[in-house]
Amino acid sequence: MAMFLARSLLQRRSPQLIRWKSSFPQAALKNDVSARAAAELELPPFDYSPAPYSGPSGDEILAKRREFLNPSLLHLYKNPVNVVEGKKQYLFDEKGRRYLDAFGGIATVCCGHCHPDVVDAIINQTKRLQHSTVLYLNHAIADFAQALASKLPGNLKVVFFTNSGTEANELAIMIARLYAGCHDIISLRNAYHGNAAGTMGATAQSIWKFNVVQSGVHHVVNPDPYRGIFGSDGEKYARDVQDVINFGTSGNVAAFISEAIQGVGGIVELAPGYLPAAYSMVKKAGGLCIADEVQAGFGRTGSHFWGFESHGVVPDIVTMAKGIGNGIPLGAVVTTPEIAEVLTRRCYFNTFGGNPVCTAAGLAVLKVIEKEKLQENALLVGSYLKERLTALKDKYELIGDVRGRGLMLGVELVTDRELKTPAKAETLHVMDQMKELGVLIGKGGYYGNVFRITPPLCFTKEDADFLADAMDLTLSRM
Repeated sequence: MAMFLARSLLQRRSPQLIRWKSSFPQAALKNDVSARAAAELELPPFDYSPAPYSGPSGDEILAKRREFLNPSLLHLYKNPVNVVEGKKQYLFDEKGRRYLDAFGGIATVCCGHCHPDVVDAIINQTKRLQHSTVLYLNHAIADFAQALASKLPGNLKVVFFTNSGTEANELAIMIARLYAGCHDIISLRNAYHGNAAGTMGATAQSIWKFNVVQSGVHHVVNPDPYRGIFGSDGEKYARDVQDVINFGTSGNVAAFISEAIQGVGGIVELAPGYLPAAYSMVKKAGGLCIADEVQAGFGRTGSHFWGFESHGVVPDIVTMAKGIGNGIPLGAVVTTPEIAEVLTRRCYFNTFGGNPVCTAAGLAVLKVIEKEKLQENALLVGSYLKERLTALKDKYELIGDVRGRGLMLGVELVTDRELKTPAKAETLHVMDQMKELGVLIGKGGYYGNVFRITPPLCFTKEDADFLADAMDLTLSRM
């Protein structure tokens, strides 16, 4: 009943009454969502109660972080949430309050928090063998490699396990350089591929790059349908790839690396037709094509298991992490036997790559995705949520764009739709107010003005309604 009344109220509110002004922060703070407003929305019913919490408070944890942890660590919200427990698509704070997790640990929790099948796999393997080394035999790593290879097209069947997406992309770039006998890498502007030596070079946002040597990477025009110069014409953007090959290299390149949907860059879908054209140009220049599936993989986009599949291409190397382990530190590089052979020229070794506990968890994740039809759910619920968010775009001028696939969605806020002026302050305000209503959401994009919606794939239509209603209510009060 409460939700119905709230929706009725919002539907009657005229969007013409809303004006966006440069004095936003001062004006908006007067209209913060109050406890009464929060009560107008109710989270979907959930039959679970968290265990009583007796640990340190959020303030105490924050004080310890400031004293003992890396000073570069960030946290979301003015008053960060002390997360003490998770179940399926929900998180609980120290006081037992439930939140809808619409960020999924940055597109990592795909099966849902603490999924019993994944937890059991981790516990059972830990009881038997927590770690040895890949220098000995153990079935966990081989079983998972076989299952993972079965999910990939063509001859992509040789798996190297890593501990993260950054590490996976580092290895993929090195493999490509060895195979091609060339150093030059082509990456997209606005891309994010990690924060180590090679991946920081491939990353193309200054906010993620330190002033250290980053050689051999060329960044081409981003095929961004919303902000790009050619709109949705992918083939026109791809011409820049050929220009870079012709005028920025010897005519040969090692590899082209890209995400199918840029995650950190603000859930940017690549313009249709771009990847086939770019792949063709790179292959003619002797290079390999690397698909970064760290965020878009494992059914998150709904329509396909891997993001690159929606573009009708088959890469030479696929990198993955995040959803691969539902939160366990795990990543992988998958390529062909021919390409994989280059690592036998020297001794390549990774102490924890293929750890039995991590690979047991990874295998359990694949089984859960299939058993619970999470890819299908991502398509169904994600399409429904995108419709709800698109309706909000029609209602509020502050929303400049709604994009993405499945449960990898982005909502970009702008103060001027024609100029596409980033609404950074407004984005932070809406995030904070949605948190007060019970929704945890991410943000990204170079300007920090894009909501990143990447929840666990067990998200329901009721959850989608709650998220959209919370955003609607927050925008209506600005």
